[in-house]
Amino acid sequence: MPSPSLLELSRWQFAFTVAFHMTFPALTVGLSLFLAFSYGAYLRTRNPVYLQIFRFWKKIFAVGFALGVVSGTVITFQFGLNWGRFAHATGPILGPIIGMEVVTAFFVEAGFIGIMLYGDGRVSQRMMFVSTCVVALGTMMSTFWILSANSWMQQPAGFKISGGEFTPSDWGAAIFTQAFWWRFPHMVLAVLISAAWLIAGIAAYYLLKGRVRSFARRTLTMSLGVLAVLLPLQLQIGDHVASHMAKVQPAKLQAWEGNWNSTNTGYNVFVVPNMDQQRNSVTITIPKMGSVIGKDLSGNTPTPGLAQTPRRDQPNMWGPFYGFRAMFYSSFLMFAAVMVGTVLLLRRRLFQARWFHTWLVWMTPIGVIAVIGGWVLAEMGRQPFVVYGQLRTSSGVSRLASGSLVWSFVLFVAIYLALLAVWIGYVVRSVRRGPDPLDVPMARPDVPREPGDGEGQFPGDARSDRSAPGMGVRT
Repeated sequence: MPSPSLLELSRWQFAFTVAFHMTFPALTVGLSLFLAFSYGAYLRTRNPVYLQIFRFWKKIFAVGFALGVVSGTVITFQFGLNWGRFAHATGPILGPIIGMEVVTAFFVEAGFIGIMLYGDGRVSQRMMFVSTCVVALGTMMSTFWILSANSWMQQPAGFKISGGEFTPSDWGAAIFTQAFWWRFPHMVLAVLISAAWLIAGIAAYYLLKGRVRSFARRTLTMSLGVLAVLLPLQLQIGDHVASHMAKVQPAKLQAWEGNWNSTNTGYNVFVVPNMDQQRNSVTITIPKMGSVIGKDLSGNTPTPGLAQTPRRDQPNMWGPFYGFRAMFYSSFLMFAAVMVGTVLLLRRRLFQARWFHTWLVWMTPIGVIAVIGGWVLAEMGRQPFVVYGQLRTSSGVSRLASGSLVWSFVLFVAIYLALLAVWIGYVVRSVRRGPDPLDVPMARPDVPREPGDGEGQFPGDARSDRSAPGMGVRT
């Protein structure tokens, strides 16, 4: 058995790396689809605002994509270094799945992202659109394989154990576990929603500042339209994910409900768990609401308590409880904002309500917060197993010196915080600079100018856009 300090240090180092990494795919996967839609809308309508949107967001996408690749590579190294016994045991299954993510997703993205980022004005518009669509397809394929690998760890299937290793007996069952069918669409919707909130927040910022109003109006209506469609769908799929995982991993449900015994019919808003004494030091609950959420409108059905699970198999209640509430409470704010935005749009007040624009600016990171909360729930709720029911986390960690782990953990934290600061600084600087003007869109010399190529902003918005700070024609 590894020492508790070795196990905890390895877990915290990996958790911090994954949390940092998840910030970027949570935004770039959705942004890649948004870029494909924006460029496709430009080709179809010849409205130059769509081209302006594409050129602005592809820069933010590029930096986020690069940081996501770098941090994702570090995760792979940590499998071999900090979690060598886990990598050895699961390598015959997880190795090929993660390898397929590299071959089918990363190579596709790497092959076309250069054209998407630098081909504007150098290749045909049709080739630009195809490249953008292929990059978006690559990000979706990457999500597919990563969720397949993680879902296998959540609900392992299609394997046999031979010589201390998980070896595949049915690749179809291993790749497409029952958990995968719900978790994959749930994650796809989550990253689309995260990107939509980022876009909405920056559009609202420009409306507050009175800049590039045609750009801001179009991106705000697009993002709110996406959110109005996806949020109800996400609620439905998320409910199925919770129901399925509660059956597969009952301790996870017990932990996120925040009860120890099985007598509480209320919904726990806030708890301070005491794992040693198997009770909550503080509990704030809404009577009968837990039963109502569990689909018993009478309010008389109690929610299960964590004491039903043997102590050695219990996850730490802190992570699942507050990870779930980060998602749950965020969803309330998201729904409220979208409902208010829809009402303002119907009343034709969406672009004048400055208080609402301020609200959206503060809501910009809420999608990422919900995604990280969901991953905390999924990963910490699976504990103490790294492969649920088959391999304990304590049996998967490498036997390393605790001192080296401390220094590497400190170094990782310092580097990641610096990179995160650089990325946030780049986004802030890009937003302050604003989108490039569209007086003369770039075009290849050998490609005839198409109708609308020389158009500027919407006629009604030209004066306000050109007079705004940072919107002069560059020389």
